[in-house]
Amino acid sequence: MTDLDPVQILASFRQYGHNALTGVVYHAHGDDWVEMTLPYRQALVGDQETGILASGPIFTLMDMVTSTSIWIKSGVLRPQATLDLRVDYLRPAEPGRNVIGRGECYKLTRSIAFVRGEAHDGDPAHPIAHVAGTFMFMSAA
Repeated sequence: MTDLDPVQILASFRQYGHNALTGVVYHAHGDDWVEMTLPYRQALVGDQETGILASGPIFTLMDMVTSTSIWIKSGVLRPQATLDLRVDYLRPAEPGRNVIGRGECYKLTRSIAFVRGEAHDGDPAHPIAHVAGTFMFMSAA
C-alpha cells in the first residue's frame, strides 16, 4: 500500500469543478483500486419526471475513481490527462439511490496508465456502467 491517502486526495479535489458540484465522497480503497460514492441529489437528476440521475455526474465519478486509482497504485500524485475513458451504460441508476464507483489501475507504463471500473447503485452484481480507459502522465515520476 502506498502512503497516498485517497481521503485527502478527494478532499482537496472536492473543492473544484465537477467534483465540487457532484459531492462525490470517499467509500473504500485497496492497493490499486478506489471506491467513491455519488450521493443522490435532485440537482443531479437528468429527467425530473423519472428522477433518474444524469449521465454526466456518473461519468465524473468514474473519471475520478479511475484517476485516483492510478495515484494509489503508483504512489505518486502527478499530473495526468484522461486520454480515453469509454463508458458503457448498462442501465439507468435507480432514482433515490446513491451510486458507488470503483476504479482499478491494472497496468502502469512509463507514460500511460490503464484503468477499468464499474458503477452500481447498491448491488455490484447489477452494474449501471462499465468503464475502461487510459491516462497519460504529464510529467516523469
